[in-house]
Amino acid sequence: MGNYSKWYHPYAINEKYSERVAYFSMEFGIHQALKIYSGGLGFLAGSHMRSAYELRQNMVGIGILWRYGYYDQVRQADQFMEAQFQKKYYTFLEDTGIMVQVNIHNNPVWVKALVLPAETFGTVPMYFLTTDIPENDYLSRTITHRLYDPELPTRIAQSIVLGIGGAKVVETLGGSAIYHMNEAHALPLVFHLFDKYRDVHEVKKRMVFTTHTPEKAGNEEHDVELLAKMSFFGALSVDEARHISGTYGPSLNYTLVALRLSKIANGVSKLHGEVSREMWYGNEGVCEIRSITNAQNITYWQNTALRQALDHNDDEQLVRLKAEMKKPLFDIVADQTGKLFSPEVLTIVWARRFAAYKRPDLLLFDLHRFFELINQEGQPVQVIWAGKPYPFDFGAINTFNKLIEVSHQKKNVAVLTGYELDLSAKLKQGADVWLNTPRRPREASGTSGMTAAMNGAINFSVQDGWLPEFGKHGENSFLLPIVDTSLPDFEQDQIDYNNMMHLLESEIIPAYYLDRKKWVSIMKQSMREVVAYFGSERMADEYYHLMYQDGR
Repeated sequence: MGNYSKWYHPYAINEKYSERVAYFSMEFGIHQALKIYSGGLGFLAGSHMRSAYELRQNMVGIGILWRYGYYDQVRQADQFMEAQFQKKYYTFLEDTGIMVQVNIHNNPVWVKALVLPAETFGTVPMYFLTTDIPENDYLSRTITHRLYDPELPTRIAQSIVLGIGGAKVVETLGGSAIYHMNEAHALPLVFHLFDKYRDVHEVKKRMVFTTHTPEKAGNEEHDVELLAKMSFFGALSVDEARHISGTYGPSLNYTLVALRLSKIANGVSKLHGEVSREMWYGNEGVCEIRSITNAQNITYWQNTALRQALDHNDDEQLVRLKAEMKKPLFDIVADQTGKLFSPEVLTIVWARRFAAYKRPDLLLFDLHRFFELINQEGQPVQVIWAGKPYPFDFGAINTFNKLIEVSHQKKNVAVLTGYELDLSAKLKQGADVWLNTPRRPREASGTSGMTAAMNGAINFSVQDGWLPEFGKHGENSFLLPIVDTSLPDFEQDQIDYNNMMHLLESEIIPAYYLDRKKWVSIMKQSMREVVAYFGSERMADEYYHLMYQDGR
C-alpha cells in the first residue's frame, strides 16, 4: 500500500519515461467490474493506462467515479432495449484522504479523490473524483452521477470537476510536468493553469491534447456567458478567458481552445491526423497536430493460447482453438436469445458504440437479399450485433430495436445487450469476420478492429480510421473500395452496401467454406501484423517521445 497523498508508484520508474505526466480522461475502460466508460474513448484510455504500467512510466490517470456508470443496457418486457441507471459500489478503490474544493456556479463544491492502486488491474495509479459525498448539497452530489449527463449545466460542471478538481488533486500529489487531455472534456484545466502561472507559455509547455472527433458537430461548443456563469473559467474573468483562448464570439469551442493552449496535439490515426489538420489549421494560434495511431493492450485483449498456436505455426491448433473460442460467445447468445449457434458456421459480428454514422443496419439495406445471403444452401452465415447507443439518442435506440425485430425472424441472427469489456472480448474471440461500416472519414480510429484481429477475427471494413495503415485486401483483411465522400449520404450508403454484399457473396463466404487455406493465411497475417504495430506499448512509448518530451 503506497502513500497516496503524494506522487507514488509501486514500481521503479523506467528512466526513458521519467517525465511526470497526469492523464485526464472522462472515461476509462479498465475492467468489467469498473463501469465508468461508454465506448472506444474509454477502451483506448484503459489500454494506455495498462501499457504505461507495463513500461513503468511515471504517469497517473485522472478520471471521474461515475456513481451510476454510463448505464446498464437491459431489456424491456418485449425484449426491446432499456437504459437502466443503477448505483455502483466498489470495494477495491481506496480513500486517498485527498479532498479539494472547486467553484461551480459560484458555489464551493467538495471533490474527493479515490485511488485505484496500480496492482489491482495492472494500470498506473489512477485517481477517481467524486462529488457524491455528505459534505455537498444534493445538487452538487449529482454532478458525478452519470457519464455524459444529458443536462448541459451538469455536463459543464463535470468538466470543471475533472479539469480543475483533477488539477488540484495532481497538485496535492506534488504536481506534474505534463498534463495530457484525452479529448477536451477537462478544458477548465487550462484556465486553472493560467491562473497559477499567469503566462500562456507556461501553460502551453505543460499541456498536450488528443482529439478524437473528426466532425465539427462532435466538438463541444457552448455559450461563453453560460460557461462564465457556471465558473468554467475558474478564477479568471470572462475577458481574461476570452483573451488567452482567442475566443471573441458568443460561443467557445472546447477543441479549438485546447489546440490553442497546448504545445502539441495529436489525432488518433494517420487519416484522422490529416482530417484534423484540415479542420483546424485555418484557425489562428493552433498548435501542431501530429498523429499517433491508437492501439490496444495485447496482454489484456489477446487470447494467449491462440497466440501460441500462431507462434508455433500450428494451423490445426489455430483452427481448433478458434472454433472453441466461439462457444462462450454462443452460450451468451443462447442465454439471451434462446438461439443455438454452431461453431462450424461463418460468424459475422458488428459490435461497437451505436451511432448513426457507424451505420449498424447497413447490412439490412435490402432485407430480402440479406435473408438470402445468410441462408445459402451449404454456406450459411450467423450474424451477431451488439453495442450501446447513447441512452438519450432515441434514433440509435430505435435502430437497435429494429435489429432486434429483424432477429426474431431468423434463427441465425442475434442482437445482444450489455456491450462492455467482457462481452466485447467474447465477441472478438468468437467472430470470424469483424464488420465495420462507418461513413468515411468520420471514424477517428475504430480500435475494436485491432482487438478483433488479435483474436483471429478478420476485419471486413470501410477504409477509415486505423484501417488504411493496416489493411491489405485479401491478405490480412477484406476492404470496401473507397467511395466518393462528396456524394449525398444516401448514395454513399447504396454504393457501400452493394460493394459489401458483392464481397460477402463472391469472396468472403466462399473463402471460409471452400478455400480454408486462404482463410487461415489471412487470419494469421492479420494476427501477426496487428501485434507488430497496433499494440498499445508502441502507442504509450510514442506519446512520451512525440508529445511529452518534445517541443519544450
